Amino acid sequence: MAKTSDSYTDSSSPFLSPPNTHPYSAPPPPPPPLPSYYSAIPTSPSDTYIFLPVRFCLRRRRSLRFRSPCSSSYFLTLSLLSFLLLSVFFLYPSDPDLSVARLNLSRFHVNTSPAVALSISIGLDLKIRNPDFFSIDYSHLNSTVMYRGRRLGSVTSQGGHVRARGVSYVQAELNLDAVRIIDDVFYLIEDIASGLIPFETQTEIVGDVHLFFLNVPVQGKISCSVGVNPQTQSIIKQDCYPV
Repeated sequence: MAKTSDSYTDSSSPFLSPPNTHPYSAPPPPPPPLPSYYSAIPTSPSDTYIFLPVRFCLRRRRSLRFRSPCSSSYFLTLSLLSFLLLSVFFLYPSDPDLSVARLNLSRFHVNTSPAVALSISIGLDLKIRNPDFFSIDYSHLNSTVMYRGRRLGSVTSQGGHVRARGVSYVQAELNLDAVRIIDDVFYLIEDIASGLIPFETQTEIVGDVHLFFLNVPVQGKISCSVGVNPQTQSIIKQDCYPV
């Protein structure tokens, strides 16, 4: 530290105010404001200031903020997932719906000699409804006639095409000539005497749905309970339901 009569200099302490060399002069101006990261501890009004740095301990708090489920990414993911599920639900192929539009008995005869046998002809008009958004190509249509759970005979028709969300009608003719009844002959005699012979018909179609480059197999099946009056040779009871 160097000290003279006219001036006072100290290069190592730039913040120290010069001493008052003139006793009748005004007091020295106040020191400049301190930065925010320092604290000043004055010992006396005319004394020096001691500057102490203050360390700021900044802790990074963990963000406990709950992410809203309605954020853009969550909403976009949920929308895409819903779209995919709806697409699979509406576009995935389902089986065609079958219903009987008309059932007609054209011929019925019971032979008693030399053996008990049945001759029957049933005309069937089948309605095929395609509920899918893609067309159906069915390879064949198979119809079967049964008496008391026993198969008497069947007929197979050629296939066809049903457009998307469309309806198609198919005609099938069941012709059975002199089918022998051996195990259920006593039941047949009772049914003829009661005036009601129960039959069952089952009709099935098998095809494929063309889903883009895939062929998805589908099938439809319907069963009918038919009651025939042997005297009038007509259908007096009919009940059809999908299987």
